[in-house]
Amino acid sequence: MPLDRIDAHLLELLQKNNRLPSEDLGKLIGLSSTAVQRRIKKLRSDGVIEADVSIVKPKAVGRPISMFVLVTLERERADIVDRFKQSIRQTPEVMNGYYVTGDADFLLVVTARSMEDYEAFTRKFFYENADIKGFKTMVIMDRVKAGFFVPVDVDAP
Repeated sequence: MPLDRIDAHLLELLQKNNRLPSEDLGKLIGLSSTAVQRRIKKLRSDGVIEADVSIVKPKAVGRPISMFVLVTLERERADIVDRFKQSIRQTPEVMNGYYVTGDADFLLVVTARSMEDYEAFTRKFFYENADIKGFKTMVIMDRVKAGFFVPVDVDAP
């Protein structure tokens, strides 16, 4: 779906604060509240807006440890990849999961209550999965930036 400059501006505003009322958004982009609501509804139905979420600080909810985990599968076969993708989706400790190129097959962002908690997670999630060849953990020292902000170009496809 081609985006015009109004859609691009609207997406920029929503990514910064999706709780702004449509009246306020309308004033900022020069549209009526109803026109703003129509555009937002279309952006959602077209799949441009995937979700409206709140970014939670893991430490504030008792999960102060986060890690990047590089995962290598035994073989890169479609059924194995699909099965692992499904396990990622079903595991709440995995905050984000990416199928990647390079030395590893997947990059995960995992959160834990403690290192002991993470060790128990690795035993269950990695060691008990015969499809996994290995994994490498990098503990995150400081979350410098978190979010899903995407720059929006007017001529986006």
